Amino acid sequence: PLRTVRSPRYTFRVSRFAAACSPIRKALPVLDPPLAPFLIDPEISKAETPPAAFYSDARWFRQIRDSVFGRGWHCIGLSRGLEAPRAVRPVTLLPGVLDEELVLVRGDDGTLRLLSNVCTHRGMLVVEEAGTCDALRCRYHGRRFSLDGCFRSMPKFESVEGFPTERDDLRSLPVVERNGMVFGSLDPDVEFDAWFAPVTERLAGIDLGTLTGHPERHHDYEFEANWMLYLDNYLEGFHIPFIHPELAAAIPMTEYQTELLPSGTLQIAGAHEDDATAFAPVGDHPEAGRAIAAWYFWLFPATLINVYPWGISLNMVEPLAPTRTRVRFRSLVGHPRVLGSGAAADLHQIELEDEAAVIATQRGLLGSIYQRGRYSPPEEFGVHHFHRLLLERCAIVG
Repeated sequence: PLRTVRSPRYTFRVSRFAAACSPIRKALPVLDPPLAPFLIDPEISKAETPPAAFYSDARWFRQIRDSVFGRGWHCIGLSRGLEAPRAVRPVTLLPGVLDEELVLVRGDDGTLRLLSNVCTHRGMLVVEEAGTCDALRCRYHGRRFSLDGCFRSMPKFESVEGFPTERDDLRSLPVVERNGMVFGSLDPDVEFDAWFAPVTERLAGIDLGTLTGHPERHHDYEFEANWMLYLDNYLEGFHIPFIHPELAAAIPMTEYQTELLPSGTLQIAGAHEDDATAFAPVGDHPEAGRAIAAWYFWLFPATLINVYPWGISLNMVEPLAPTRTRVRFRSLVGHPRVLGSGAAADLHQIELEDEAAVIATQRGLLGSIYQRGRYSPPEEFGVHHFHRLLLERCAIVG
């Protein structure tokens, strides 16, 4: 007979004889069983939703971290505060998932760079607070780098052979600025312009004013639910009449639309005819002749860009653990006079209503009774698209 002993990382099985007789109590680690692959049929009318364990199993969480987040584009903040030459700001890319310590640096030439913030000597953080500087210097042993990350000097290293090399530079990573937002990636599997193109194209000719970050409107939310449940909820308007009564009254639900994008989705919320603050696209714009209350962009894997007549509400979804998520709301305001109206009249209340729904769903999925559900073809094809993209990136199913 075997007795099971659990540790944070392994499950050990120890025979009673060995446990009783061996002073060392030798144990052989039993590795986690492999993940069971599952199919999400490309035809939504035949497809089943992911199994309940997809939203809580730590193995799925690790698989998605390794296969998806390290290859994706992520918003890492706003440009505000980085306008001046020699401005620096340390950032942690996806704490709890990637935990990559990086630093944004504005060069004298105006170029914004994203560098590793880990000293190539012993691993100390190089920049520990935002500010300005002429060069990057590690305070641990004095190693210096130029603002482009190139190694410059290091005391007491005169006798080190084959030094310095490119490995002694701070690694430079892809970074792009758009509409006051900063995006970065460790190793992107898609070009930024292709990833962001739907936003660029839809907003062409749209007057958003001079977008400026408004810290008083920034909020961080944390809650006990898987990040994918939060996106499942975001990617359909099916729930709006049931969960968001005030939002449902602010927009005509019969005109609510969803479009699938190569790396995301776009949801379009029309506006009532008497909404004087709504967008009114013209010319060859896809929504020309319609009153638009909002465009909701989801860009794979976890960036939400919500465009309202007053500006942009950026939502950065950050997985913290299999059943814990942080969402950072950042506001870029171009027309402050229309704040508090239309579909974005009370974003805080809408967020709390969404969180209550996904928290309750997470609780339901942790039990043993529910296994898999089905999709509504006219309402949940955005969710179906998300699940298909996710599993394709994970290379778990064909």
